[in-house]
Amino acid sequence: MKILVAIDSFKGSLSSLEAGLAVKDGLKGLCDVVVKPIADGGEGSVEALADALGATYIDAITQDPLGVKILARYALIKDLAILEMASASGLTLINEKQRNPLKTSTYGFGLLIKDAISKGARKFIIGIGGSATNDAGTGMLSALGFEFYDENGDLLAGIGENLAKISKISTQNSLKELKQCEFLIACDVDNPLFGKNGAAYVYAPQKGADGRMVKELDDGLKSFANAVKVHFDTEHYKLKGAGAAGGLGFGFVSFLNAKLRPGIDIITDEIGLEDEIKKADLVITGEGKMDFQSSMGKTPTGVAKLAKKHKKPVIALAGCVCEGAQECNKSGIDAFFCILNEPISLEEAMRKDIAIKNLKMAANQAVRLFLINQSRF
Repeated sequence: MKILVAIDSFKGSLSSLEAGLAVKDGLKGLCDVVVKPIADGGEGSVEALADALGATYIDAITQDPLGVKILARYALIKDLAILEMASASGLTLINEKQRNPLKTSTYGFGLLIKDAISKGARKFIIGIGGSATNDAGTGMLSALGFEFYDENGDLLAGIGENLAKISKISTQNSLKELKQCEFLIACDVDNPLFGKNGAAYVYAPQKGADGRMVKELDDGLKSFANAVKVHFDTEHYKLKGAGAAGGLGFGFVSFLNAKLRPGIDIITDEIGLEDEIKKADLVITGEGKMDFQSSMGKTPTGVAKLAKKHKKPVIALAGCVCEGAQECNKSGIDAFFCILNEPISLEEAMRKDIAIKNLKMAANQAVRLFLINQSRF
């Protein structure tokens, strides 16, 4: 019997690979196990893809959303670079008192792309979840050589409060290598650029914006979309995902001809997950916390969707199981299990050694039950 393990990271505890290897160790002697590190385009995606593809990690000096120098990491294999926007421009990089989407920028993330290009990257897989910004990608684009001017001809920094001031766009000094580059963006939201369901109204409040700032940012996004239309004769502001990451989705599509796709679809394609599913008798997936959100296109249900395409049974393992997790049964997960074996604190449960022990035991018992059931038919 062959089992495929494609389990997401247990955030703050185990990487996708560590979780998968724990399950494999727990099943030693019961069956053959193949482990495929996986993620959905959010946190942990670089690590999962790097582990799956054998990529090399690159550390580069860049800057956080407020311009402070930091060290950030991406992965590189041949001409393919794998990046997470949040590593340089993420919300968790600044404290709550510093959060202000009028002032934050994706410039540091653009520097990471520039560094990857200098090292030979021409294909990019990029996760854009968790941004601290609402600059429509102007910061990133400025780092890549695009220039934005106001009506007086003054060069503008790529920050949220400057969007409404942009009246001229120059591509003259943009990196020439960009014409050779392909950008595939992991985007799991369908928000347009502006409006009541757009980047500012839906996401800016969690980035530190009050009501006045939200309206200012939304007006800026509308103004910028008009400037882009005048310069490029394109209208991508209604595109599903244009409002992702404070309008970064719009910036990628409008300036870099990027393609937006659900993160789980990108990653499963890249690691050849479907081919492994075809050869498996059982698929084991999971993540740190399973709840109603798990049924909305996250890693476990993304894996289950592919498995059900080939009529394969699916078991999910989770650090905790919350209300609404039963919705996952409707999304292709046949059964899910919490790995905790006794009452312990969250701090203890997230200790690497304890999480590994619990995963091994839960996987072993769940598969034993599956094997007993199989033997009856």
